[in-house]
Amino acid sequence: MDFTLVAAVLAFVAVGGVGFAFTGQGQPATAQKRVKAVSTAKPVDRRKQAVEIATLKRRQTTQEALKDLATAEKQSRQRRLSIKGQITQAGLSVSPVAFWVISAVVGLVLAIAGLVIQGLIGAAIGFFVGTFGLPRWFLGMLVSGRQKKFANQLADAIDVIVRGVKSGLPLNQCLRIIAAESPEPLKDEFQTLCDSQAMGVPLDQSLQRLYERMPLPEVNFFAIVLSIQLKTGGNLSESLGNLSSVLRARKLMKEKVKALSSEAKASAMIIGALPVLVMMMVYFTRPQYIMILFSDPMGNLILIASAIMMVLGTFVMHKMINFKF
Repeated sequence: MDFTLVAAVLAFVAVGGVGFAFTGQGQPATAQKRVKAVSTAKPVDRRKQAVEIATLKRRQTTQEALKDLATAEKQSRQRRLSIKGQITQAGLSVSPVAFWVISAVVGLVLAIAGLVIQGLIGAAIGFFVGTFGLPRWFLGMLVSGRQKKFANQLADAIDVIVRGVKSGLPLNQCLRIIAAESPEPLKDEFQTLCDSQAMGVPLDQSLQRLYERMPLPEVNFFAIVLSIQLKTGGNLSESLGNLSSVLRARKLMKEKVKALSSEAKASAMIIGALPVLVMMMVYFTRPQYIMILFSDPMGNLILIASAIMMVLGTFVMHKMINFKF
């Protein structure tokens, strides 16, 4: 009787041990940790995969935006180099037809002056210089001066946008503040930008038109940053803050280069102007010594060769002291 009871107890214990083993309740702590690690690894991998996919999409969008900007840059380059584009860049309100009429009038005046002084050759030179030289040179001076003022003011405008965005203002409102309170030519260009947006033109196209009116590297950087931020998102104030720092560093570098190259520029101007000044002095003191260069065929060849060498020397000196950065 006792033996049967003991056997039954042992059998119950054996069955319970087998069941306990199969249910896994007796697994050690390391095994339980491993199971938990495996069970929690999948969500972590999924999160990483989602982040990588988002990063890849943003990178692709950025590359597409840069390609679009490069294509638009190539298409608008010819428009910027035309007379109409240069008149727009200079901030003038005249039409290309009126510009050519004014150039022809200046050419006729110089042609008459050349005809009185030197004859037909002087008239031809005066007409060519007055029609295609002086007006284009004057227009180029206006464009260069306006672009220099705009580049000096752009960093301050970007700082206004950065402070406005940090304070909670939308980008359009920041652009309107710049258009209302900035000096010329920044005020006029940003007012045109705001007017384009008010008419329904997308911001990226408005920025491209701004770059056509003001073809500066600084404006191109500004357009690229805003276009990429519109398409990919991100911290706009941080991006524009970095751009402002870069523009101020470029301005500082330009001033340093200008100071270091001022001596070379002065020397080049003196060397280039010295032959012309000596020729004028000789003409007014002893004209018979120099008129042989204009009356004799060999003198004409000497003048042509001298002019060619002077142009080449001036071009070489200009390349040596003109730094592109």
